[in-house]
Amino acid sequence: MGKIVTRACAARARILVMWRARIVCLALVVSGCSRPAAAPKSPLVPATTTMVTAWQVPLHPLEDQTLDKSQLSEQIRWGYQIFTDTPRHAGRFVGGQMSCANCHLNAGQRERALPIVGVAGMFPEYNARAARLISLADRVVDCFLRSENATGRSLEELPTTGSKEVLALSAYITWLAKGQAVGKNPTWRGQNTIPAAKLLPLDKLDTKRGQAIFLERCTSCHGEDGQGKAIGGPVANSAKKAGPLWGPESWNDGAGASRVYTLAGIIRYTMPYLDPGGLNDEDSQHVAAFITSQPRPVYPYKHRDYIGGKVPVDAVYYHSEQR
Repeated sequence: MGKIVTRACAARARILVMWRARIVCLALVVSGCSRPAAAPKSPLVPATTTMVTAWQVPLHPLEDQTLDKSQLSEQIRWGYQIFTDTPRHAGRFVGGQMSCANCHLNAGQRERALPIVGVAGMFPEYNARAARLISLADRVVDCFLRSENATGRSLEELPTTGSKEVLALSAYITWLAKGQAVGKNPTWRGQNTIPAAKLLPLDKLDTKRGQAIFLERCTSCHGEDGQGKAIGGPVANSAKKAGPLWGPESWNDGAGASRVYTLAGIIRYTMPYLDPGGLNDEDSQHVAAFITSQPRPVYPYKHRDYIGGKVPVDAVYYHSEQR
């Protein structure tokens, strides 16, 4: 009787071992077949652009049905309109013909084109030019003063952090940060700069070569005079006009785009408009040197910038005033 019990126990043990082995094999198969989690999909329009994607706006407040008739929703929608057609919707603070979207393409939602999606969560942040911590509204005011040349329109009526246009733009930019991490730089921020190792000394940049490249590659949108031409869109009434690159209607000499290397990075990754990346690092810098050698409105408060710090070497308009 004892032998029978022993055999039964041994058989049961063998069955248990077999089942355990099968479970282990199944686990290995499942783990081998499973794939690592896919990286989150970028909310931005790709940097490589076609005639269709050049006009895309993934997050479009005028079409978003989740926005209601509340005051905040109205501010977000107006902020988008200001962003895409600044002279029309915020004319009292615009001294030329530049719109925010002339630099921040696809309403601030294109990869490597100064995208602003998710950046609201990074404010307040330190700004070297201001030499202090600034808020999002401070940054918007600065863009009005410099890129929109508000100082060229009137020194009596300048934007403040409480101006309704500033609040509307801040609302739109904050809306674009919905669902993004707070206090963490989006991976797509700061990706429109030329690596330091690729930067040429300013005295090696050739404005005549830059002009030749400009006339060959840039005039279909910007015109030979740099003042911009209408660019037809994929559907009726969707044409855009390139912003003026120099002259009285352009950004002033205190704007970020008035710095040679900053402008070169923008050109490198966003131009030509339908062939971004078509110019290499070197050619982009020559073109930027040509554009920043041209006359433009004067920002009257440059003496207040970089207090206690060093003026960047490529801030050519600052250095020309110091000579």
